[in-house]
Amino acid sequence: MNSESILPEDDAAVLLGRLWDPARRGPCVVAVDRRGVHALSAETGTVSELLERDDRVEVVRRAVAGTPSWRTAEVVAASLARDRSRPHFLAPVDLQVIKACGVTFVDSMIERVIEERVGGDPARAAETRGRITEAIGGSLADVRPGSEAAMRVKGVLREQGLWSPYLEVGIGPDPEVFTKAPVLSSVGLGAEIGVPRASSWNNPEPELVLVVTSRGEAVGATLGNDVNLRDIEGRSALLLGKAKDNNASSAIGPFIRLFDGAFTLDTVREEEITLQVSGPEGYELEGRNSLARISRGFEELIGATYGDHHQYPDGFALYTGTLFAPTADRDEPGQGFTHKPGDVVRISSARLGTLVNTVGVAEELPRWEFGIAQLIRHLSVRSGA
Repeated sequence: MNSESILPEDDAAVLLGRLWDPARRGPCVVAVDRRGVHALSAETGTVSELLERDDRVEVVRRAVAGTPSWRTAEVVAASLARDRSRPHFLAPVDLQVIKACGVTFVDSMIERVIEERVGGDPARAAETRGRITEAIGGSLADVRPGSEAAMRVKGVLREQGLWSPYLEVGIGPDPEVFTKAPVLSSVGLGAEIGVPRASSWNNPEPELVLVVTSRGEAVGATLGNDVNLRDIEGRSALLLGKAKDNNASSAIGPFIRLFDGAFTLDTVREEEITLQVSGPEGYELEGRNSLARISRGFEELIGATYGDHHQYPDGFALYTGTLFAPTADRDEPGQGFTHKPGDVVRISSARLGTLVNTVGVAEELPRWEFGIAQLIRHLSVRSGA
């Protein structure tokens, strides 16, 4: 991987990111293009602050027209090598709350039902998957959540003993919204992502992540990996926090592509997000998340997250769910897919670039130590306050 394969395919992309600057011992908001990485320290201290400005696109475009602070290729190389002694990219969000919507695709919804039915046991998943598919007959594909047709399907599934909380949020009136990770805990390009030792059935979840302001306006998009522990969540839906929020379990990046005249929320409705997992033993897995098949619109997901019922003064980043749920066996027949330490996960799309991470053991990864208090101290020192 190099900078050419990390960045979006078109040069017109307005890209905003964050970089760790060893010289200043802290993060720096940056504008990025193929030629260079441009510090925005004179304009803003945080990504959140810049995104609240109406001139955010112009700020980035002015920056990339000037002399870069670092070469893009060198920062990408340091990021992929996890060389903390050199400038490297971080997750491109900072003070935003990391929220997520789950079960936004019918296919994913079925997999959540399977997890629940088998109690997190992958050996029983194939049999249960077949029974559920036969019971619904594929009829859920065109059902709009919350509609009268959805309520009729809900009744049929209840009669067959197949109802679950996942089907409720999949076809019911209210989407699932949860907090994926604490502020500043997400990792970026090249970083290791964490799977706890206790999990023996887990998978990546390649997703579109919308970046939303304090006013509830989506102003950009990026890629995300909502690392998921299927065995933990499968034991009980009430273990969602334990399954979703662990050390380095939220990967976001490589950059935020800001919405402008050519790239809009409508543009990403048809985006194809691809996944590739390369195992240390030569194993290869490919998957696809086709956003055109999402069962709830982006506006509905944002509205369920933000409104009179809940505000986010620093904005939020919103994972929008995934169509992808791996079912192919990796090792033993009937055991399905699960991660191994050393797996390289690549999540890509033509307009958003490529997010690359390597799977590690959560308990063995670098501790998360740079939090909100340390960011405030860093910004105070940098401004001379």
